[in-house]
Order: sequence, then structure tokens, then C-alpha cells
Amino acid sequence: MTSEPAAVQKPGFGRPTPQDVSSGFVTGLFSIPEGMAYASIGGFAAPLGLWSGVVPTIVGSVFARTVLMVTTLTSAIALSSQSVLAAAGLDPGDLGALATLTVLVGVVMLVMGLLKLGSVMSFVSTAVMTGFTTGIALQIIAGVLKDATGYVPTPHNTLAKVWDAFVHVGDWDGATVLVALATVGVWAAFKAVKRLESYATLIALLVVTVVCVIVRPDVELVEDIAAIPRSLPPFSLPDLAALPALAAGAIAIALVGLAQAAGIGAAVANPDGSRPDASKDFTAQGLANIAGGFFSALPTGGSLSRTGVGTSAGAKTRWSGIFAGIWLAVLVLAVGPVAGQIPMAVIGGLLLVIGGELIVGRFGDIMLVLRTSWLSAAAMIITFLATTQLPLQDAIFIGAGLSILLYAFAESKRGRIIELTPDDTGSWTIGDPPASVPSGRTTVLHYVGGGFFAEVNRLEDEWPDPRGAHDAAVVLSLRGSAGIPSATFLRAFERASRRLGENGVRLFLCGVSPELRERLARSGTLEVLGEESVVATTPVLLESLNTAYAAAERWRTTNHTEK
Repeated sequence: MTSEPAAVQKPGFGRPTPQDVSSGFVTGLFSIPEGMAYASIGGFAAPLGLWSGVVPTIVGSVFARTVLMVTTLTSAIALSSQSVLAAAGLDPGDLGALATLTVLVGVVMLVMGLLKLGSVMSFVSTAVMTGFTTGIALQIIAGVLKDATGYVPTPHNTLAKVWDAFVHVGDWDGATVLVALATVGVWAAFKAVKRLESYATLIALLVVTVVCVIVRPDVELVEDIAAIPRSLPPFSLPDLAALPALAAGAIAIALVGLAQAAGIGAAVANPDGSRPDASKDFTAQGLANIAGGFFSALPTGGSLSRTGVGTSAGAKTRWSGIFAGIWLAVLVLAVGPVAGQIPMAVIGGLLLVIGGELIVGRFGDIMLVLRTSWLSAAAMIITFLATTQLPLQDAIFIGAGLSILLYAFAESKRGRIIELTPDDTGSWTIGDPPASVPSGRTTVLHYVGGGFFAEVNRLEDEWPDPRGAHDAAVVLSLRGSAGIPSATFLRAFERASRRLGENGVRLFLCGVSPELRERLARSGTLEVLGEESVVATTPVLLESLNTAYAAAERWRTTNHTEK
């Protein structure tokens, strides 16, 4: 068997590396304060945030096509889950209802993955994805402003949170800011050392935490959120009676999770160069939620912040995520209460670094988009604003819609007609189409485009005027174009053929693929054109063009002789 090219290889497991073990440890350690904080934000018991980083993270990492993606609880999913349970009139402490919700979310994600609905991401342009991932990175920064500054921004949208925090600098807590800045400083110092850059996040976390344990600054600790239990995730069974009340909400939460994960494949490339697959990532997150639902996990999805922690700590393969789930379980069992001594300002400082790295990493794409066209720049800015102002599931679909509009606009401008003129050597020269059909010869035109309906009006304006022509034929080459034309485009073929025929000029098509010929037959266009006027494409370059040209010349000569 021959192997696939490197660019399209499917990522496998590979062998775990020391960096995977250490980055998994960092991610697992991070999951203690962050998971508990996110669960608390949603009004859930803090330990549920821990359990959401064990089984779902392991299962998600096993199956994800974006190999470094970490599947776990996020703040948006926690808040969405709280809203869904409240709307259903269910208690956030009801483990049966939570298990039902998590499994339902998993089923929705799994079905979307199996139906290949991740293909919608193919329509999301670089401009839109840049705006989306930059917006999410800013959300990460805005989400930890309280931990890094001690000030709680009052607005709800991301940009307003950041603005509110900076205009209230005087309200920042000095000790909290000092610890956060020390964390960033230690991280930067060790990041500058080539041999230690992969471990900079772990070193900063441990060093600043140890100093704080000795100095005892007046800052919030992980244990201030809730006590860390020494236990594995407890087994829980879904409550089927809650299913009807949660079904619609599960779809909404699934969209939030998938929307958040959508930017990870673009922001965090697979180290082995393999291509991500959004549908496979949908499937992986679905399986993670179905499994996690039976082990007291809240709904989960791909987390850009937790993925950023892993990559910043040197993750190399999917084993990093697997180790993250394992390390979290081990840490909770072994030293759970000790991890409670980690200052939240340390977590805040490192998440500021991660958000900043993600934004800096997109700077090249941002500048590229700004230099490409004003339409692309507008799409990027609108998506960024939508991501920071609206629910994420709305933002990603707004972005996809903008991408489709950009695609349609580009396609409508791409279609054009050129003239091919034979020379004495048997070659063809390219030129602009004539304004009118020349008499006494066969005019050969070639269409370049996708058969998109928006092209039709402009192409009809370029079409040569057949009025006054005699002893003339037209060959239209479609090789490599119009593979699946729109109905509007097919009707344009018919109108062109009728208009030419009314003026004694016959139209021949060449380079017609089997799929296009079938479409012409089904639509009735083939009957209007005439079977003998349609020449199929062949593997030999220009063969169908030469065949159609010869047929047109024979028809023209015969028709002229008869007259």
C-alpha cells in the first residue's frame, strides 16, 4: 500500500514525548482552578468543573483530528448550560439532569460530525476565521481580568469589559496585579531561554506559586473558590424524564461548543503537518460528551484557552491531551488540597500570556487580510465584532454567511469570455472577444468561470452580437469550467443558442464533461443546442476543441454552399 502525501495524512497517535508528559501536567494543573472557576461561573458545584477535564478530555484527545485540541468545560458552555437548565426549570445540582444534558449535547455533536456538517467550515474564509479566533483570544483575556487585576468589569460584552477594566485602573488590587505581572515576567524570562521555552508556563506557575506560599500576599487562591475533593469522577446516570425539556437547549449548547472549537484548527496547526477535519472534531467532541455524561461532567467542547496552555507548554502530539486528563485525576487524588494554594492571579497572568500569544500569532494573517481587499477586511472586522458582542454560535454563522457572500462576489467577478484564434502552426492565441460575430469564419470562445448565476448578466454583455453575421459559426469551449452550472446559467446557454440561430449562426459546445452533459439533458438545454453540437471533453488537451472547430467549419461550409 502506498502512503498518503504528508499534506493529507491522517494524524495518528505517534509516541508520547517528554514534552507531552510535561505539557499534559501543566494543562491538568491549570484545569483545577480554571475548571472550578468556570463551573462556579455557571452556578454549578465547583468539583463538576474538575470532572469535566478528566474523561471528556481523554476521549476527545483520542479521537480529535485537530490533535492538540483539548476538550473540556469553557465559560461560554458553562453559562449556556446554566441558561438551558434554568429555562427547563431544573436544578443545576441535579446530577441526573446534568448527565442527560451532557449526553444530549454529545449526541447532537456526534450526529453533526457523522453528517459531515463540519464542511460548513470550508466556506469560512481566512478573513472570517482570523476575526473569529482573534475575538476568542480577546475573550480569554477579558475573562481573566478579575483574576489578573482584582477588578470585576461590569459590562457583559468583551470589548466593553476590557475598556471598563482600563478606565478603572485605580480600582485594581495592587497585590493581585503584582503577582500577575511577576507570573508574566517569569514566563517571559524562561521563554527567552531556548532549552527551557517549552517549560516556561510550568516554571512560571510553580515558581510564583511557591513564592506566594512563602510570602503570603493578600490575593485570592484556588481554594477560595471551593475545596478540592480527593476523589475520581463519580458515575452518574442520565434522567430520561428530563430529556424532553433539555433537547432544544442541548442543540444550542452544542452549537456554542462547536463554534468555540471551530477556530482551534486554524489557530493551532497539527505539529505533524496533517490537515484538520472539522467534522471529525465534531465527532470527537460528541464522543467526549457522551462518555463524560456518565462520569459527572458538564457539557464540554474544544477549549482554545486550555489548548493554548498545552501548546505553550510544548505539546507535540495528542498524547498531551490524554495526559492532561490523566494528570488531573492523579493530582486531585494525590494533592488536591495542595493545588488549592495556587493564586488565581497566577492563573490570570498565564492566561493573559496565552491570549496575547494567540493574538500575536494571528498578526500576520490580520495584516494579510487588510492588504488583500476592503471586502475581506470588512468581513474580518465584522466577525471580530460579532465574536466579542454576540453569542458565539451566532458569530460563527454570521462569519460563514459573510464567507459565502465573499465567495459569491469573487465568483461573479471571475467569469469571463476570451477568444481563441487558430494560427498557422496549429496553436491557438488568446484575445478579447469580438463585439460582434465575424462573418465568413468560425469564432472560438472560451468561458472561464464556475457557471455561477451571478456571472450571467455580465457574460451576456460580453457575448458577441450575432446581428448582421452570415456564413458564421461559434464554438464555445467549457473545458475546466462550468462543472455544475446554475439553472440561470443553463437558460443563458439556451438564449445564446436561440439568438445565434435566429441570425443564421450555429453554436457548438466543446469540453463538456459527462456531468455537465447530463445536466444539459435534464434541463432540456441539450435539445435546444442539438446533440451533434455538443462535443465531450477528452483526456487529450485541445482535442475536443479541434473536433468542435472542424464540425463548425463543416457545418458553415455546407450551409453556405447550400445557400
